[in-house]
Amino acid sequence: MTIVLTGDSITDAGRDRTDPTSLGEGYPALVAQALPDQRVVNTGISGNRVVDLLARWHDDVLVHAPAVLSIKIGINDTWRRYDSDDPTSVEQFESGYRDLVTQARDAGVGRIMLVEPFLLPVRPDQWDWREDLDPKIQAVRRIALDLGTDYVATDGPLTQRAAAVGPAALAYDGVHPTPDGHRFLADLWLDAYRSG
Repeated sequence: MTIVLTGDSITDAGRDRTDPTSLGEGYPALVAQALPDQRVVNTGISGNRVVDLLARWHDDVLVHAPAVLSIKIGINDTWRRYDSDDPTSVEQFESGYRDLVTQARDAGVGRIMLVEPFLLPVRPDQWDWREDLDPKIQAVRRIALDLGTDYVATDGPLTQRAAAVGPAALAYDGVHPTPDGHRFLADLWLDAYRSG
């Protein structure tokens, strides 16, 4: 059985994009270690937004004919508003995301897992990002409920853990996970996978 994990840099995790078997150094590699009988494919690309996934959806995702598809996208749809003055509206985000899920369903993907975007502010200005990110998290929740996908909550659980260990222990810049952050993400993912 093939499991495809796709998304942005959090999934990419430094994988070698010239090697289709490369899983990077993050949660996809940990997922693969925990599921040795499955073929795990990582097609995350650093910097991607929903619109980027749409552009490469067939060639990077559907071509693998996954039995299970995991999508982790959204933080760059927020971040680019603040660092590049290039916002993505909630409506654009939700419409594009729904299209991704619908295309996967139509292609015969049996199980789809939506991994919500998260933010662990390590700088005061990052708290301002919540205004943009929180409605996008709600959009992912709506899509999961409307389209009947699995849902992996990350923002709340990571925030709860950060209260004990500090946000930088889990995501050094508030966005990109540390090794402990990736382990935590992998455990959340695996719990959802095994309970589905």
